[in-house]
Amino acid sequence: MSYNLNENLIRSSSNFPESIAYIYRDTSVTYKELNQQVKRLAAGLTAHGIGKGDGVALILGNSPEFLIAYYGILRLGAYVVPINPLFTQGEISYILDNSQAKAVISHVSVEPKLSEVKKQLENLKLVIYTDAKNQEWTWEHLMETSINVFGSPYIDADNLAVILYTSGTTGKPKGAMLTHRNMASNADSISKLLELNDNDRVVAVLPMFHVFCMTVCLNAPIACGATVLIQPKFSPHEVVNTIRERAATMFAGVPTMYSFINQLPEATAEDFQSIRLCISGGASIPVDLLHKFENKFNVCILEGYGLSETAPLVSINPLKGIRKPGSIGLNIPAVRSKVVDENGKVLPRGVVGELVVQGPNVMRGYLGLPEATSDAFKDGWFYTGDLATMDEDGYIFIVDRKKDLILVGGYNVYPREVEEVLYQHPDVVEAAVIGVPDGDYGENVKAYVVVRDEQITINDIIQFCQDKLVKYKLPKQVEFFKELPKNSTGKILRRELRELTEVK
Repeated sequence: MSYNLNENLIRSSSNFPESIAYIYRDTSVTYKELNQQVKRLAAGLTAHGIGKGDGVALILGNSPEFLIAYYGILRLGAYVVPINPLFTQGEISYILDNSQAKAVISHVSVEPKLSEVKKQLENLKLVIYTDAKNQEWTWEHLMETSINVFGSPYIDADNLAVILYTSGTTGKPKGAMLTHRNMASNADSISKLLELNDNDRVVAVLPMFHVFCMTVCLNAPIACGATVLIQPKFSPHEVVNTIRERAATMFAGVPTMYSFINQLPEATAEDFQSIRLCISGGASIPVDLLHKFENKFNVCILEGYGLSETAPLVSINPLKGIRKPGSIGLNIPAVRSKVVDENGKVLPRGVVGELVVQGPNVMRGYLGLPEATSDAFKDGWFYTGDLATMDEDGYIFIVDRKKDLILVGGYNVYPREVEEVLYQHPDVVEAAVIGVPDGDYGENVKAYVVVRDEQITINDIIQFCQDKLVKYKLPKQVEFFKELPKNSTGKILRRELRELTEVK
């Protein structure tokens, strides 16, 4: 096994030259054609002086251009800096500056933000726009370069492949440095665990700039010669249509996506008959939603867990073997994890502590932040910041983020436990729980909910929880929203709810 993302694509283009690598709208492209597109992109960047060890930012939505550019940058021995196109000018400027990106490939819609940023950053030499006509350099210009100008450099497994910026809860985002070994070992483990092969068709609707999609829906399928079904953005109706019409075999999504698809009255198990497995990650999927979705569509959802810093997968419920709803499953091959107390001592099974991880998928460190890196690593273990328990069989259960723990009169309340109860209410569509200051108890529980029926009252919600939760865990406050704030993958942001509460 060579831990090199670039070689994975070359091998698939050799083993499966006429197999379809990706489908986007009405366009199908074979592995042989994709490899040529990647070579051309690499040649175009080479002609502009971009080479091994340079950073190239991608500010693109889900598109063939993202896939081609991603592998084209890696082919050069350069590293990819994926950026959400919806980020503000300030956020984009910070990441480009911090990552020392020499070039940017961006959708033309981001041009107003980039034109200002470009003037401020000395390191930025080249900006290429897709879907553009009147720009100095366009995607078409880049792809017209002769591939003869490009000679493939040697790429080591420990060369930098991707810098992923994690949304910090305080201060600026941190750049997690991921090597080819980190990314390719994770893609390899996923391929084996999910038994991916060249007959699979994987729906790529999660944002490609996010590591969940990058590894599970791009790197793993490409390494196996599978077909990537590129969806530009999430629409429950479009996802169901794609699954049915393209005979998709695998769908990966976050809990919010499963919730919206489950609410489609016209969608049936027949639409999902080609699907052999679904993956859920990015946040804990409420057990009630998992059961409802599986029963409605006659599919199996494997819940997994990962972080940007771990490329991302740490654990997943097995495809064959015991699956435990509510659990994030077992460690993937070559990855070890344990649950420890504040002194790093391993806790007995079933006791809540911090989940720490070790393996070939764990990042090199945070770019330019030696203190943050040393805080995250202790004795060779990466500290995830997630509270978890491990059962006698080695299955891991995430209890909550360490920083989200609510302390009510000295008692621990884990938001997820309260959210699981709220999701059991037949009219609750979305729920999130945070701790708010309380003069007597330190904190109390506040719930934010989205409901189907506008007649539902605060009292209805609290009464529903009374039979299922001990008194100190009960929401003392409930606020109704039309939609809860989410990040680019659809994960509900408790941080923003806390900020809203502070403003009030």
